[in-house]
Amino acid sequence: MKSIVMTAVGGSNVLQHVDGPDPVPGEGEVLVQVHVAGVNFMDIGVRQGMAWTDMPNPKPLGVEGAGHVLAIGAGVKSFQVGDRVAWVYAPGSYAERIAIPERALVPIPAAIDDRTAAAVMMQGLTASHFATDFYPVQQGDIALVHAAAGGVGLLLTQIIKLRGGQVIGRVSSEDKSSIAKSVGADHVIVDTEGKFADTAMRITGGEGVHVVYDGSGPKTFQGSLDSLMRAGTFCWFGPVLGGPGPLDIMSLPRSIKIGYATFFDHIHTPELLIARSSRLFEWIEHGKLRVNIGGVYSLADARRAHEDMESRKTTGKLLLVP
Repeated sequence: MKSIVMTAVGGSNVLQHVDGPDPVPGEGEVLVQVHVAGVNFMDIGVRQGMAWTDMPNPKPLGVEGAGHVLAIGAGVKSFQVGDRVAWVYAPGSYAERIAIPERALVPIPAAIDDRTAAAVMMQGLTASHFATDFYPVQQGDIALVHAAAGGVGLLLTQIIKLRGGQVIGRVSSEDKSSIAKSVGADHVIVDTEGKFADTAMRITGGEGVHVVYDGSGPKTFQGSLDSLMRAGTFCWFGPVLGGPGPLDIMSLPRSIKIGYATFFDHIHTPELLIARSSRLFEWIEHGKLRVNIGGVYSLADARRAHEDMESRKTTGKLLLVP
């Protein structure tokens, strides 16, 4: 069986395409043939030594994908051989086959293709958490969405619009502006230096935005603070790019609320995982949510997928096909 492992902490050169034994499903596990694996910034963080540090190298990468059931272990009741399934967190998903706990899988509706299913799991559930749990967007709310042409940003923009909000999207280049607008961004700010707050305040008539969704690292932190209205909410995410450093809570301006959003809190039970995923699939089926796939690579080409994602030049979701 082919898979991608990291041999050490480091750059993309530590990724290796290797042969290994086929996994065997244990009790409560399902053996899945991987059709598509999703590429996420989390995978880059693991490769750079920011997570999974207790797991020895070489270790497999990837957590997300879609495929079909090859075999089931003892006690599995929800799935049968041949069922199409997707998952959001199963370490070792950069592989041809993987054994996954039954509780971590969701069924894929017939109307949803494998690439779309894989592309919407982590980023879709993340965006759903941000706009419905962490800060439940209300009719008329104005949100500032960083990296609005990225995988999370494109989905988040659409979910905010579904809930009646307005979106100011920040992108890093002019060519990404049209992509953000194509999914409903009301305004787009092109910025690479973290100097966007004045424009956001001008767009909002000096009031500021209700919520900022910022996964762009420390460079944008102060600008995001400056863009918020009184009692606004700051949703911080994206640890791969680094944090803002120590904060003096008494220095936070205008009674704002700030927090770190983790998508697992959105799906902390198997029932919630299925419910939230089903809602995403339903939106897609009814044309309310469009998934933008920005690049498809062979499994052997995982190194290039990481390099392209790190360059910040890609848009939408990147996928690997074994």
